Amino acid sequence: MIVFQYHTDIIERYPHIVGGAIHVEDIENGPSSPELRSRYEEEQRRTLERIGDTPLSKIPSIAAWRKVFHDFGVKPTQYRNAAEALLRRLTKHGDIPSINTFVDMANLVSIRYALPIAVFDTRLLTLPITVHFAEGNESFLPLGVSEPEKPQAGEVVFSDEEKRVVARRWCWRQSDDSAARQGTAQALITVEGHHSSAEAEIKAALQDLETLLHEFCGGILTTSILSFTQPGMQISPT
Repeated sequence: MIVFQYHTDIIERYPHIVGGAIHVEDIENGPSSPELRSRYEEEQRRTLERIGDTPLSKIPSIAAWRKVFHDFGVKPTQYRNAAEALLRRLTKHGDIPSINTFVDMANLVSIRYALPIAVFDTRLLTLPITVHFAEGNESFLPLGVSEPEKPQAGEVVFSDEEKRVVARRWCWRQSDDSAARQGTAQALITVEGHHSSAEAEIKAALQDLETLLHEFCGGILTTSILSFTQPGMQISPT
């Protein structure tokens, strides 16, 4: 069964995309433990030291995402990819608040590698989730909003088989109905990059995520690397 994939049009337009995905079942999500919060805070301190005065736009992974956003018609300084948004908050405010175990783990690894990482609760979704150019008739429910909106035709979105958009502008923001919350029991985690060292960094990020998941959440994990030659992730039906 395919759970995550890139549409042919995306692969042809962005042949250097590298995606990592982890499908997780039988997990336990809730408030972060003191140990995880401590590690998260330490990673934030290390990230601030590592970045120093370097403009975020000069970080290779961020620079590559900015070019991709611009390519499909989105101003990258108006809609920042998820990793840049996290790093921007960290460098401006000095910290990123704890949300829950799953989100904190993803954010910890995201700032470590400056890569956008999304965690999708899949219980309301009809898999697979596909990365594709929006037609403009799909439905997206923003976080904390009761009325859905439609993406712009041509922007890159993640959506399920029922045209439910779970992330707009590729890796800018995800939907309310796919957010990982307390009680999330199954999920799909994605991490993506376009820069020259993306594959090595995504493999390292996946390994870090697996270690954290085993330690703090448990569950059954399936991990995959996606690329031009392998655009989809499959798992065995349970």
